[in-house]
Parts: sequence; C-alpha cells; structure tokens
Amino acid sequence: MSTAPPASPTVAQLLLDYLALEGVHTLFGIPGAAVAHIITELRAQRDRFAYVICRHETGAAYIAEGYARVTGRPGVVLVTAGPGATNALTGAVNAQSSGFPLLTISGEVPEAWFGKGYLQEGMDFTVDVESIFRAASRYSAFVASPESFVTLLTQAFRDAMSLPRRSVHLSIPDDVAGQSPSPVTLPSSPAAYRTEPDGVGAAKVRQTLDALLGARWPLVFIGSGTREALRGGRLEAFTEFVERFAIPVMTTPDAKGVFPETHPLSLRTFGMAACEWPKYYLSPRAFDPALPARYDALLVLASSLGGFATNKFDPALVPAGPVIQVDLDQGAIGRNLPLAVGAVAEVGAFIDALAEVGQSARADGESVARRAAFVAALKAKQSPFFDPQNRDSDTIPIKPQALMRCLTEQLPSGTNVFVDCANCVGWSLHYLVVDPPTQVHTALVMAPMGFGVGAVIGGKLGAPGVPAVCITGDAAFLMHGNEVSTAAQYRVGAVWVVLNDDDLGMVSQGQGYFFPVPGEPDAWKHYYAIGQPDVAKIAEGLGADAYPVRSVADARRILPEALARADRERKPQVVVVHVDRDAMPPYYPPKSRARHAT
Repeated sequence: MSTAPPASPTVAQLLLDYLALEGVHTLFGIPGAAVAHIITELRAQRDRFAYVICRHETGAAYIAEGYARVTGRPGVVLVTAGPGATNALTGAVNAQSSGFPLLTISGEVPEAWFGKGYLQEGMDFTVDVESIFRAASRYSAFVASPESFVTLLTQAFRDAMSLPRRSVHLSIPDDVAGQSPSPVTLPSSPAAYRTEPDGVGAAKVRQTLDALLGARWPLVFIGSGTREALRGGRLEAFTEFVERFAIPVMTTPDAKGVFPETHPLSLRTFGMAACEWPKYYLSPRAFDPALPARYDALLVLASSLGGFATNKFDPALVPAGPVIQVDLDQGAIGRNLPLAVGAVAEVGAFIDALAEVGQSARADGESVARRAAFVAALKAKQSPFFDPQNRDSDTIPIKPQALMRCLTEQLPSGTNVFVDCANCVGWSLHYLVVDPPTQVHTALVMAPMGFGVGAVIGGKLGAPGVPAVCITGDAAFLMHGNEVSTAAQYRVGAVWVVLNDDDLGMVSQGQGYFFPVPGEPDAWKHYYAIGQPDVAKIAEGLGADAYPVRSVADARRILPEALARADRERKPQVVVVHVDRDAMPPYYPPKSRARHAT
C-alpha cells in the first residue's frame, strides 16, 4: 500500500516556522476574515503560539513594541485588511521612529476578488496598504504569490533586525496564505538569512581617545542607540573607562537610565526636562567664575541629536573643542553639530575598542583629579532637580514631583518603566532617578499618547518575572486604557500609575505660556479639561484592581501593594494619583519656571 508524500507547508505554516526561528511565539492583534488561513493555523498550533487578542489594532502595535523592547526579538502584529491595517499604522510608525523591531502582517481579500468591491478590499477603494506602510516603515511588501513569500519574509526580518532596528510590513492575501509554494528547506537559525554589522575603524577610535584625553573638560553624551549595546558586561567596561579618566556622562532623554544615574560621574539627562547638573558642566564658569567658559570635547554615542535630545538645538551643547559622533547611520552624523571626527560604526564594537585602547593609555592624574573634584563639588552644592522642595513635599494634593520620588524609592531594581507622552514625560525624565537594570522606555520622536498604556502589557508578557509599570496621564489612559481588559483576560500583572488632573495639561499650560490672553491670566487654565472621568471605576470595569492615591502617605502604602498583587495574582493594577493640577513640569525657560512655580 503506497502512502501519499507529505504536503508542502502552506504560507501560513511557513510564517509560523520562521517566527519560531526568530524566537517569537506570541503575536498581537485582532483577527478577521482576511487572515482566516493564518488564524486557523495559529489555532492548530496553539500549544506552540499565543495570539493575544487586543482591543484595538493601534494598542496591539504598542503592546507588540513593548514586547520587542524587553525581549530584543521582533514584535509581531497580525491584523485584518482595511481598517485593521490602517489602525495598526500609528504603532508601526512609532516603532520605526523609536528604533525597535516590529513586523506588521495585514491580511488582504483573495486576489480573485480584487477590484470587485469586496468587504475591506484595499485595491477597489484605493487604500494601497502596502504603499502606506512603505511610506512609514523601513520595508513593506505585498505577497502576490506563495513562491515569493520566503524571499519577502526574510527580507522583512533582515530590515527589522538590522541596526538600528526598524518597523516592517507584509500584506498577504488570504488565498495566498492558504497555498503552498514549491518545497523549501527551513534554515536552522536566522543566521542563515540575516546578520548584523560589527565593524569599527581603529584609527577613529584612536582619534577619539586622543581628543578626550587632550581636553580639560571632556564629556560623553549617550543616546538610545546604546541601550542594547550597554547591557551586561559592556556597561561595566564602559564605566571603568570613564572612571579611569574621570569623564562625566550624560544621556539623551530617551536613553535615561542607560548609564546609572547615581554614579558619581553621571550628569543624568540633557535635553527635554534636563537635569540641572549638565548646564554647569557645559559652562563651568556659571558654577565657578575662575573656571573656563565652556567645556571642550564631546563624544556622542548613538544619538541622532534631535530636538528633544539637544534641548531644541541649544548652542550651549557646542563645545570649545572637538565633537566626535559615533553612529551606524551615516545620515545622522554631522547633522546638527560641527564634527572633528565622525565614525560610522556599530556602537557596541566602538565602545569595546575604546575601552581596550584606554587600558593602555596614560591618564593625566592632575586632570583626572581636577575633573572628579569639580563634578563632586557641583553635585554637593547644586540639586539635580529644578524644584527639590516640591519633590520632598508631603502636601495635598500630591505634587507630581513627590510622586516621582515615591516611585524612585518603591520601584524594584530591574523594573521595566514605560513612560507615556505629555506631562508625565517631564515629571519622569526630571524627577525619577534610575539605575540599570531598571529600564525606562519612552517614545519621544512620534510621542503618541497611549503608547505606554499598551506597551507595558507587552513588556510584562515579554519578561513575566520582571515588574512592568506604566506612568501615564488620565487623558492618555483614556485613549488606550481599554487594553487593561486585554491584560485582565490574559492574566498580565502590569501596573499603571495614572496622573489624574482632569486636563490635557501639557497643552493648556503651553498655551498659557506661549499665547497668553491679555487681561485673562487664567484664560487657558484647564481650558482642555476632560470631563472628570472616574478613572478608577473605568479600570475596575475593565478587570483591574484600582486604587485612589491622594497623598504621599497613600503612595508609599499603595505602590508596594499594587506591585506585589500584580505578580502574586497576575492581575492588572491601576493606581490613580490625584495630582496638583497646577504643577508645571520643567519644560520652560527659567523666567517661566519662576513665574509658575508651585
């Protein structure tokens, strides 16, 4: 009796095989008819894959990005045609701009029905989804045939997992997903179809070291592109290097906490809502009239030096001496600062090489001692906070500054902190103090409200044993707080800390500062109030435990309880903090700060 040869795998089956090769066993999205063959295969392999059904496709993309940030693997979004794809677009754009790997897979109606006006058909209604994603992502392709699928999928992975990481998209008609290509051999690992750069020029490393050691006041400025590179032992080697030569380190806002903020040489963040320390190192004479007017050497590691990173291109960032910029993206080098050395290199390899040559370099003991003494004196005399009094305040309503102090004290080491957008960014960047392995995740290029609300779920799913906390405002929570229901359904113990002020505060405060109405000092005050929603009841209705916080004492009692219950009961926790509505984050020039100090 003869037996039929085994059937060749379908496109849907091959898709899951390649996801498994990439270490991805969790997908996020909302199903529909245009992905019928793929979701049928996911059910057949439900012991191997989880398809997390979210409440909105944008939320699904944010959740997938949170998963990618924590795991280092691609986040995968699976959505249906038409509105499923376009709803996911904002999340895909955010991952692209933030530099994290995201694969969006959108379905399409069967090709035989193209042009006939079938439900959600992109072609007939000129919604060219592939082109839309191509304009917003690193790579987008339409899979017109099962024969081209593997080629297009592996290209998507090459682009997504390149450095910097990127967002990619595939559009797959449902009939193609159910078809089998000619027999293919599944590779044993992703190394068979993709690799990463690891090169660095030795001459540029030597030039960098010479420039730093030849300066009196050198400085290292690290960007978010170092986040992955500076994990583990490399951070230790980098720290030993800056300690050997007493070179201070500051970070961009979206690299907050990549270098330990309690380290004696840390100047914490520069740029948006900057720490107070960097401005005195950049201009030492502002601290001591006997010192130089400007610092004199800058090494920039993996930052494109955008507006938030440079405090709107503040000229104080330009040193009196050389600028060295290291980035794998040649287009970012020299864009915003005049260069002495530009190095196109993988930043991890550059740091390794710099640390190695630094071991044999002779340190100028006098210069090292002078810099170390200056930084120590600066920290002893100058608070890092614009408003230390309110950070230490126990008044009611609770000051957002004081809430950040409570979070600094209460968050366990290693927590993944997802900061949403709007005023919570300013409070978190300036008043939180973060050391690795705690990580702060922000999205400060696209800056979509609701990003952190979703991403914290993916972060917790990606690292179930690690606390995951979102810091958000009430308006942003209302945008994507429905994903708390997703967390409840899948027993995800994430924690949301919601700054409740019943206002789009960043907008109303900004309008009040930049566009004051003559004779009406309160014209913009709470002009964009949001209707006093009961956030705690909303959260409870979505399946979370909810806690009102009205004082520092409440915060100190409730935050540890919520963190413990999140892990113990695997249930979402929402901490609703009723903050001072009139508190102003440190965004504005000093005269504004003084006028609006709370």
